Amino acid sequence: MTQSTFEKVKMSGEGKRPVAPSPVLKGGYFIAGDTPPQSLFISEELSEEHRMMGEMTTGFCIREIQEPFFRRGRELAVTNKTDKEEVLGLLKKAGALGLCGVSIPEQYGGIALDFKGNTLFSMVMANGFSFATTVGAQTSIGSLPIVYYGNEAQKKKYLPGIASAELIAAYALTEPGAGSDANSGKTSATLSPDGQHYILNGQKIWITNGGFADIFIVFAKIGEDEKLSAFIVERNFEGFSVGPEEKKMGIKGSSTVQIYFDNCKVPAENLLGKRQEGFRMALNILNGGRLKAGAGGISGAQLSLTKAVQYAAERQQFGQPISNFGAIQYKIGDIAMQAFANEAALFRTADNIDRKEAELIAAGLPENEAKVKAIREFAVEAAIIKVKGSELGCYATDEAIQIYGGMGYAQETGMEMGYRDVRITKIYEGTNEVNRLLSVGELAKRAMVSKEIDLAGAGKKIPAFLLRQLLPFRSKEGYAEEKRIVQGLKNAFLFLYGMAGKKLGKKMIDEQEIVMNLSTLLAEAYVCESVLLKVEKLEGMAHADKAKLEIQRQMMQLYLYEALARARKAALEATASFSTGSQKRTYTMVANALLKPYDVNPKEMRRAIAGFVIEKRGYCF
Repeated sequence: MTQSTFEKVKMSGEGKRPVAPSPVLKGGYFIAGDTPPQSLFISEELSEEHRMMGEMTTGFCIREIQEPFFRRGRELAVTNKTDKEEVLGLLKKAGALGLCGVSIPEQYGGIALDFKGNTLFSMVMANGFSFATTVGAQTSIGSLPIVYYGNEAQKKKYLPGIASAELIAAYALTEPGAGSDANSGKTSATLSPDGQHYILNGQKIWITNGGFADIFIVFAKIGEDEKLSAFIVERNFEGFSVGPEEKKMGIKGSSTVQIYFDNCKVPAENLLGKRQEGFRMALNILNGGRLKAGAGGISGAQLSLTKAVQYAAERQQFGQPISNFGAIQYKIGDIAMQAFANEAALFRTADNIDRKEAELIAAGLPENEAKVKAIREFAVEAAIIKVKGSELGCYATDEAIQIYGGMGYAQETGMEMGYRDVRITKIYEGTNEVNRLLSVGELAKRAMVSKEIDLAGAGKKIPAFLLRQLLPFRSKEGYAEEKRIVQGLKNAFLFLYGMAGKKLGKKMIDEQEIVMNLSTLLAEAYVCESVLLKVEKLEGMAHADKAKLEIQRQMMQLYLYEALARARKAALEATASFSTGSQKRTYTMVANALLKPYDVNPKEMRRAIAGFVIEKRGYCF
């Protein structure tokens, strides 16, 4: 399928759905306000165009990557010259199908999917194993800086080639001494006396696609500048060289190298964006990348679950399939439930970005500026999704190997490869620790500096909430209990954030353990609300599958049950970390009152979920 196929779908009008009421399009607002279920976008509402792209991409991955893997009996490794050539050939095939142009405007040869479409693309590319990393660099960090910040000449010169994969793109930010602290990089750029070139000197590490890339987005400091600038560097520029392929734990089929600049001459017109705009550019690109990394983790979990379920249904022990045993069903039910809940939060965020972009364009902003601002708006949510998605991916692959037993440790099944591959998702696009701190820090900035989010005002409602908790006859109609749980999670964050801030003041930024506890509360509030809203919306949709809906309802309830346990642990640990004596006792009492246990039967819920998934032979939501 080529771009013209997508055009036919657009022209036919297939996949169009009624426009739902818009939520409040303000990042972080969820912790202080309410969202109506009908304003939530869910994956069931993806358009025909989205679904066609997903099916075509999945088919490509199965045909070109999965089937050859099982015939070969091993993964591709770019340290092997022949394998490296095969990976490059796969990227060229993907480009010919239009898969490398998902983020590039149509006038430059791309197909310009919206953010929901790009999110779905990141999910289905998990079927491509480590090739997902290769394509991800091409379609995201390697090309979006030019899409968002390039001038017309730069876009015309580079984007059509990237979209077709005639040009391979890479992104070079990290240095040996500059990882999470990216702006501390030492790579320098000096304008030549004639003003025609920038002379770059320095080194970059962990450059995905670097072993065969034609162009590199490189960040360096000009002269005595405090902040980075960005440059488009071509492989054949004088003074540029590439190191050998790194030998890695996982994603062995993706190219990762160091690159070097020894008086590398870069034409002055290859400065990308404005001088000293590079650091802000890097952060904005990372915001979108975080959401996509989370999407890959969630999809990887779904893929691992499906393979594990199929194996468990076939593996016989003690005269029956191991999928009959409660210990195995626990794992199956738990992975399915977490994948369902996190996917709800993922598409909620992706759709909010699309809506925010449309709102900004309607207000008069140029399209590219609107895209960047829309992604930036939901930085808090993107950080949450990145952490939750990557943790789920790692958990699911580990449990899938456990279901396989000894065969999971064998190379031929591909499970051990998935285990090694997914581990990087906790590290790239900002480590999970950095993203946890970022989610709380960014929210605090919006509350205290820009005054966009009224956390203090929301916190003032907590006493009334606690009083309602004491009422002997509380409503249990609809999802009243689940809504109380979600509000309790929000209030627990608001309460402890306020008390810790009052006690620690500016020192709180150095108390990273406490901030990490708060990030757990923040994340669980967001995912719990998202999955509850999704189930509420599903119940209101026509022609709902009642059996499936009942399982989805139980997945939501089970997620809330487990989230409460995680949140309670984080809340009590935070309380014990900044308070003592009677103050500690009071804070502990309030935290427990806000995070009361949820009366459900987790064993029966997991068994019901697992039974449904086993019957369908894999993740089916």
